[in-house]
Amino acid sequence: MMSAHAPDPTGTRPVRFGVNYTPRTGWFHSWLDLDLDAVGEDLAAIASLGADHVRIFPLWPLLQPNRTLIRPRGLDDVRAVVDVAATVGLDVVVDALQGHLSSFDFIPSWLTTWHRRNMFTDPEVVTATAALVRALAERVAGAPNLLGLTLGNEVNQFSASNHPDPDAVDVEQASTWTATLLDAARQGAPRGLHTVANYDAAWFMDDHAFTPDQSAELGDATVVHSWIFDGTGQRYGARSYEVAHRAEYYLELARAFSPAPQRPLWLQEVGAPRSILEEADVPWFVRSTVETSLDCPELWGITWWCSHDVSRDLADFPPLEHTLGLFDEHGRIKGAGDAFRDAIAGARESTPPAPRGRAIALPVGPDPLLRRSAAAPGGSVFEEWMDASRAGERPTVEVVRESAEVRAGDTRTGGAAATRVGA
Repeated sequence: MMSAHAPDPTGTRPVRFGVNYTPRTGWFHSWLDLDLDAVGEDLAAIASLGADHVRIFPLWPLLQPNRTLIRPRGLDDVRAVVDVAATVGLDVVVDALQGHLSSFDFIPSWLTTWHRRNMFTDPEVVTATAALVRALAERVAGAPNLLGLTLGNEVNQFSASNHPDPDAVDVEQASTWTATLLDAARQGAPRGLHTVANYDAAWFMDDHAFTPDQSAELGDATVVHSWIFDGTGQRYGARSYEVAHRAEYYLELARAFSPAPQRPLWLQEVGAPRSILEEADVPWFVRSTVETSLDCPELWGITWWCSHDVSRDLADFPPLEHTLGLFDEHGRIKGAGDAFRDAIAGARESTPPAPRGRAIALPVGPDPLLRRSAAAPGGSVFEEWMDASRAGERPTVEVVRESAEVRAGDTRTGGAAATRVGA
């Protein structure tokens, strides 16, 4: 029997709308001294938008401060937040490894400096990490509002060639790591939507060992994180056609790699960065992103980044991180929140999308390390898709396992480096 929260293979259920939960007080450091009353207030505000789920981010060093120590109290705190969400009618997806959040890394001390070892390939590390994922899954498995687990937040960035201290990994090792942790999630919570959340280096960087094939084949849905500061906004402008259709393009790109026609697509992160957008542009961007994404078949859900602005009392964040919330740091709804609430209401009146039009070929070559930079902003595939879309063709993408002459795009990607610009 299919789980109540599993993807619907018939495509008859409405698109899910959710929010990535960034606690108003103390940001993610609030896990250190969890205040469930404050959590309840934050989650009630999110529910008031019409959202049906949240994504939450417990910090890895707090859950597993030693390789062989998983703190029961830490797991209990995660379950407590899941239970509070249930009281306001929200389902929850739990991110298992934090990992990386808003340009900061949260890596346990047993992986750094004098204890430095590779998180993806060291056998003892992978065994310990899988044990944490399994234990976390077991602790939340009984919650009726659990959607599932995601393998951390953009953990693949720790292997990227543009990371300041990368963990070297090849394609086979990246695939094995992902499959091992997904298996651990399934062992701990047999029912649910378990996914891997790779940032866009996986889709656009030719040398990146976490590949589109892995994102599209492993786990229960294909997850994308769409950020216009990946070169799209810088190249084409804030109010450009490309910015308005960036998430739609990304979803169609992801769908092209799917081995199953009805595999769900999840726009798990998308936000309105003030490093690209003026405040007056934000409601337009929210509406445009939701409307164009809804034109993608197999769209399971849209989960906005993020619920609350990071308090300006906290230091050393990239400036845009203090502005991304649907609510401000005091809990007051912003224009982005009003626009997202209205977009959710409008989506209830939308009809399922018709089949897409012409397929734009993406030649990735025959090797498992795919040539994918032509799909990045400014690349030949990206621009051909946008031109066809502007002409009204509603294009999709077709992956071609052959080599061809293409033009590479902007592969700065949407990771931490791209956020280090003024707001």
